[in-house]
Amino acid sequence: MPKKRFWVLADCQPFSMLYRGAVKYRSSIANHFFLFGICMHPTIAVETAFEALIDGIVDRHFAVLDGFLSELEVVSLRSSFEQKLEDGAFHRAGIGQGEQHTRDAEFRGDLIHWLDRSTALPTGQAFLDRMDGFVSYLNRTCYTGLNGYEFHYAVYPTGTFYKRHLDQFHQDDHRRYSVICYLNDNWQPEDGGELVIYHPDGDVVIEPLGGRVVFFESALLEHEVLPARRDRYSLTGWLRR
Repeated sequence: MPKKRFWVLADCQPFSMLYRGAVKYRSSIANHFFLFGICMHPTIAVETAFEALIDGIVDRHFAVLDGFLSELEVVSLRSSFEQKLEDGAFHRAGIGQGEQHTRDAEFRGDLIHWLDRSTALPTGQAFLDRMDGFVSYLNRTCYTGLNGYEFHYAVYPTGTFYKRHLDQFHQDDHRRYSVICYLNDNWQPEDGGELVIYHPDGDVVIEPLGGRVVFFESALLEHEVLPARRDRYSLTGWLRR
């Protein structure tokens, strides 16, 4: 099935808090227009963002939200990211768990650094505080039973990718939701590195724009990262139960 590109409207009016943008989304059966692009005013309340992400999960098992991280937050997190990179704190990511854990650059090429609250810089701690709030909000409003999370910085060096996969391990179903926050500066279509979500209604292609968050069900939606043509930064993790 050909991949379909994802667009988000970017011209929110200053008097409005939230817009959902019309996105053309072609399925194998017919052509559809789904309202699932979201554009946020800079002053949007955090809980309004949480509600938008929840709506996406309820409607189609994933959500894409621009402006989840402000420009200042992206710059600050990227600075912390690059400091850890210069310090040699990143290592090559693997696939599988336990005895099945392997490293295969032909399948996955990113380098990662796990975010630990005890050693995280203030900007990383602030991000984890927001995730604490998100987990609390999901449990309070949706009874999700979440009890934790795990996050890491990830860099895809030029030419690397991550082939189609599912975020849940075969013998461990604790990962409930996947969260990807992009930290890229001035990302352009020719830079590649798109996330492809293999949705039952048609493939969705999402550009890794700074400040954008992607939220989806870990056990349900297979996805991949297309080859990046410049270094690609993200803060990626899973909400667990």
